[in-house]
Amino acid sequence: MQRRPRLLPARRSALPCRDAGVFRGYQDVTNVLGRFDFDVIAKWIRPGEKVLDLGCGDGSLLRYLKDEKGVLGYGVDNDPDNVLACIRNGVNVIQIDLEAGLSGIEDGFFDHVVMSLSLQTVRHTERLLAEMLRVGREAVVSFPNFGQRSHREAIAEGRMPVSKSLPYQWYNSPNVRFFTMADFEALCAERGIVLRERLGFDGEATVTEDLNLNASIAVYRLGKAG
Repeated sequence: MQRRPRLLPARRSALPCRDAGVFRGYQDVTNVLGRFDFDVIAKWIRPGEKVLDLGCGDGSLLRYLKDEKGVLGYGVDNDPDNVLACIRNGVNVIQIDLEAGLSGIEDGFFDHVVMSLSLQTVRHTERLLAEMLRVGREAVVSFPNFGQRSHREAIAEGRMPVSKSLPYQWYNSPNVRFFTMADFEALCAERGIVLRERLGFDGEATVTEDLNLNASIAVYRLGKAG
């Protein structure tokens, strides 16, 4: 008998008002960029693995991985609309505030923990990365690269960048962290996070030279030292 998708209770109560809009930005960005990164992420995940998707939006990635790889997937989101969309999409979902961490999840329970195009929307970046690698064997993150050429040019002209990968004005952006690939790699080195693989994209084209300058979207596969 096929299991129906479930809304799984969290140990901590969610914060439904203040943080509900944080991951709405996920849907806006993915609508603009398309989801070419689904294929990239899927290549790093083996059939039947347990996958946790943080800031999962409507559950499209997990639905894709379930269909293509037969994964056992769980999404995490704090927006009630996204939670309902996940259930309609056939995806198990947990409604919690990511800023509070993942304390209700056992160490090493998941094979992969994914955060696609949402890392820039959280305040406690270091803690969340540590939590991802606590509950998962590997982590996969993607984010807009603030160091891309057009973004630098906008800053040089005295304006905050607005682009395909950063499609917001300064006053309505859900993004609270603005960082480059070089910044992210420096943080990983400082915290002992292993960069197992990295890819950069400009649109859907793979960037091979000077990723920090030329890539608008970065995708990383991360692991723990030792």
